[in-house]
Amino acid sequence: MSVGWLARRCLLVGYTLLVVSLLVFGITQILPADAAVTLLGENATPAALAAVRLRLGLDDPVWLQYWHWLAMLLRGEFGTSMRTGQPVGPMMFVALSRSLLVAVLSIVLMLIVAVPLGIMAALRRGRASDLLAGLVSYLGVSLPEFVTATLLLLLLADRLQWLPATGYVPFAEAPLDSLRHLVLPVITVSLVMVAHVSRMVRSEMVDVLGSDYIRAARLKGLTARTVLFRHALRNALLPVITIVALDVGYLLGGIIVVEEIFAIPGIGRQLIVAIEARDLPAIQAGALIMAGTYAVANFLADIAYARLDKRIRYD
Repeated sequence: MSVGWLARRCLLVGYTLLVVSLLVFGITQILPADAAVTLLGENATPAALAAVRLRLGLDDPVWLQYWHWLAMLLRGEFGTSMRTGQPVGPMMFVALSRSLLVAVLSIVLMLIVAVPLGIMAALRRGRASDLLAGLVSYLGVSLPEFVTATLLLLLLADRLQWLPATGYVPFAEAPLDSLRHLVLPVITVSLVMVAHVSRMVRSEMVDVLGSDYIRAARLKGLTARTVLFRHALRNALLPVITIVALDVGYLLGGIIVVEEIFAIPGIGRQLIVAIEARDLPAIQAGALIMAGTYAVANFLADIAYARLDKRIRYD
């Protein structure tokens, strides 16, 4: 992995974000919303509306408005919320930290469940455990997040009352109570990922266990445990890195439904509130931050792929 490749990859991430900023700005320009009316209300006088448009530069050409917005982004500013009057950046990054907490816990739970499930299914092909793993995978893929969330709420929160139904508690204030509130959202989000990652691990393990170098390792007298975990599993898990990186995009998109159901004030829920209020700066900032998070996750996945598989060289 050369320094030149890292530099080019960083430039590609920057180019991606530039294109995304163009798309986000263009889409918000065609939304049926007037920023001046949003700020002052529908009963504002024409003179007051004209003054606000002049102050915000809404009467400038679109390309000039985009240039001013891009210059503001390069300074690390995301504008001021039309709904709250507060800076958008800190609000969105705090919300992003809450969404990332749910996402990270979901990925950890997914790996804990999906990898052993895939290995077990590969080692016991055609047996009852393989069929059980396949059933879990098909259920996970078939059930949408809102259905899974509703079933978990009815069973664990309403009937058994083991866990709180909704709400969010900051982890720094009460760690145990915070984790109790996150159990149901994390299970809901991770179920779909467990489904397709376990099938991916099973498929890769079946291919790897039938390869020549695994047979050679067995002929050398290596123990079954060494062959499985040191040789087979390491190569079988390489595609999982790509899947996890792609799942970050799914998490930041699909988690919106989960945050709305469980009342988690994450970036997805903030984006919904901004859209309902026609808060254009918040919409632009939320979409751009989500796209940036996805681009960085894919960048880190490429680095991890090269570190784990020495055959891959990025030059």
